[in-house]
Parts: sequence; C-alpha cells; structure tokens
Amino acid sequence: FCGECLQPCLQVASPLCPLCRVPFDPKKVERSSSVEKQLASYKAPCRGCSKKVSLVKMRSHISSCSKVQEQIANCPKFVPVVPTSQPIPSNIPNRSTFVCPFCGARNLDQQELVKHCMENHRNDPNKVVCPVCSAMPWGDPTYKSSNFLQHLLHRHKFSYDTFVDYSIDEEAALQAALALSLAEN
Repeated sequence: FCGECLQPCLQVASPLCPLCRVPFDPKKVERSSSVEKQLASYKAPCRGCSKKVSLVKMRSHISSCSKVQEQIANCPKFVPVVPTSQPIPSNIPNRSTFVCPFCGARNLDQQELVKHCMENHRNDPNKVVCPVCSAMPWGDPTYKSSNFLQHLLHRHKFSYDTFVDYSIDEEAALQAALALSLAEN
C-alpha cells in the first residue's frame, strides 16, 4: 500500500489490514524498496505542463507546477443548493447527509462524517450501524460494525453516487455493466 492509503489504518486503536482485515502491528510496517525503485525509475507526463517526471517526485512537482495550479483554480467551485419550500419525497432515502451513529450529530456528508468520527470518536469501542451503508438499497440497517472507523475509512473512500444508478435493480445494473464491458472491448 502507499503511505497515504495506509495512514488511515494506522490512526485507529486496533489497525486491520485494508485488504484481508487481519490485525497488524504498525511498528512492523516496512517500506518496499522494490516499489520505491520502480517509482523512481518510471516517468510519466505532468497533467499540466507535460514534463516527464519520475513518479516518486510527481506529487511535489504537481504541487508546484503553475499549469496544474491554474487548472485547479479554474475548476468549478461547489455551490450549495438553495433551500426550497418544495417537499422532499418521503420514499427517496437521503444518501447525501448522515447522522453520526455515536453522538447523533446531523447533516454530515461522507467526508465530514469521517472527519467528525476521527476527531470525536476515535477510541469509542461501541459497535454501531454504518449510516452510509444503511441508506443504500442493499444495506442492512441492523448490522453493527465491530470497528466502525476502519469500515468508514476503507468502505467509503468514494461516493456511491458516482458509480450506482439507484433507479435500477441489481440484475439490471449487472446487465448494464456487462454490456458496457463488452462494448469497450
């Protein structure tokens, strides 16, 4: 794992491997010299200036590349939705904001929920139901995670809205994925 991906695993009381979920000792994590050599030897173009940069130096290059910074500055900014007097249909579950299962803090998006739980509930041993999972059509609203922070950090690194069409059932989603896969080859 890269350090950035492994770091959240190390910030909980009982770290678990993000791949196999086996407990591990953070003091025994070693750097992979073979991967570091590959990152140092492989070069790729910067997405801004197209200069070839070794992967080991890419993050620092991107953070100082004026063309990348210009692209970032020109990205559309998030604009909150204007409150409306229209009623929200009750049959559509709220999948954009969640309630903290530990303390009941409301209106947390996925990233805010992670941050809130890391700051306020890092050492809370209680088993709780994941509000993100329980909002999903396939979610089990009674399943209590034995290590909620690990679950949150690894299962919810992305928004399901990016990948899931909630208006179709599982079989239709599978058929659509297969058709798309066949069309790409």
